[in-house]
Amino acid sequence: MTRCALLANTPVMVLHTEVTMRTVRCLLALAVSAAALPAPADDCVVDRAALLALSPDQFDQDLAGGWRPMAEKPACQLPAADLIAAYRAQPKAAGNTTLIWHEAQLRAQAGQEAQAVALMRQTYRPAPDAGGWNPYVDASIALIENNKPALVAARAALAAVPAPPEAKVKDGFFSFTLPSGETMKVAWPPNLDVVDAFVRCFGQSYRDAIGMACRTPGR
Repeated sequence: MTRCALLANTPVMVLHTEVTMRTVRCLLALAVSAAALPAPADDCVVDRAALLALSPDQFDQDLAGGWRPMAEKPACQLPAADLIAAYRAQPKAAGNTTLIWHEAQLRAQAGQEAQAVALMRQTYRPAPDAGGWNPYVDASIALIENNKPALVAARAALAAVPAPPEAKVKDGFFSFTLPSGETMKVAWPPNLDVVDAFVRCFGQSYRDAIGMACRTPGR
């Protein structure tokens, strides 16, 4: 057993009486190693077969099920991205760009930036892009690639997206009625608040820039 390994199992009271430079170096190495360890495997364990058997809506849109509870743990975001990739490989998920986007977001938050950008590029929509999705994709990629001019241009393009003719926009929101009779309010243009956060926190990681702190005006 190495001296560092012995130190890891030595009572603190004993260490206090024999501090040497070699001891300090070993302790620092042990601390760094501990910080670099991934989350315990049990933290990211899910019933993979059951999740893969869900319908696309259940897998992606159920806030209490599907991949989302797993991804709420930062150390499990890559396993969650891999789970989405496995789900997307099934015929029932063919062409589901929403799942591609969510996998991309998880990889971006976990630092897999090149993989995230490649996935994001797969979600561009053909014209007419009535909801301004493509400028949102452009803005997300610009943030990840640290391209401020491209981000500013994407923000301007998104802000210029016209509201649907039938929509009544007031104070940045438009209202519509669901078949159930419930009235919903949606910000217009969609995702502009997120892109504003990207501009506000440009230079920070995707994980930080998409967080609520960056989405708070006056930050």
